[in-house]
Amino acid sequence: MIPIEYYLILSAFMFFMGVIGVLTRRNAIIVFMSIELMLNSANLTLVTFSSYLGNVVGQLFVFFVMTVAAAEAAVGLAIIIALFRNKQTVNIDEINILKW
Repeated sequence: MIPIEYYLILSAFMFFMGVIGVLTRRNAIIVFMSIELMLNSANLTLVTFSSYLGNVVGQLFVFFVMTVAAAEAAVGLAIIIALFRNKQTVNIDEINILKW
């Protein structure tokens, strides 16, 4: 049996990589994927503690997080496609459509 610490270390590493991706990258699609990586890290933590404690509540929360992530993916990609059609770029620094 794999110890709980391994799962939590993997989850922390995934979350840290997601944060690094959001803070350092300027491509909107890469930032979007980094946010998804952070959500998956949180899901891994929820499933780990759910399994460790023998309670299914954490696994139910994962289904809700996955539902929100799917909706976010649909809306986020639609926004990115609309911005690309208007500005011909997905670089976050060049997209200033909401500024006055």
